[in-house]
Amino acid sequence: MTTDTQDAQALTLIRTFDAPRELVWQAWTTPEHALNWWGPTHHPATQMSWDFRSGGRWRNCLHSVETGEPLWHGGIFKEIIKPERLVFTFAWEEPGERGMEALVTVTFAEQQEKTRMVLHQTPFQSIAERDGHDGGWNSTFDRLAEYLTQGRQ
Repeated sequence: MTTDTQDAQALTLIRTFDAPRELVWQAWTTPEHALNWWGPTHHPATQMSWDFRSGGRWRNCLHSVETGEPLWHGGIFKEIIKPERLVFTFAWEEPGERGMEALVTVTFAEQQEKTRMVLHQTPFQSIAERDGHDGGWNSTFDRLAEYLTQGRQ
């Protein structure tokens, strides 16, 4: 796991998953799979609506494990190049800084029997917001790694 948070406006995360690229792609692009890992451990996804095509909308609901509070977020799929690149907008459905739209680019590269994934998200209005996404995405990717491992057993 690598985190590069030198730029206050951007977040780049690099993870290597012990799974073939096609499996990681399927986990990312199929809501039935994504419901098993999307969202950090303290806010797992409970609902997903995806129109998975360039220009299609996506919307997910995370629920707080502690309070049950829903957190809605969504965006538009901008670019889909199977199985190597996924680009989408991301915005929380609440006013203020968290409601700011960001662009997320995720690339997937084969490395023998593993997959190197790079996520880049920008912009952020503050270091605190960027760092919140850093923690959230890393917890989410820990869940993804576990899900991918379970699927191969």
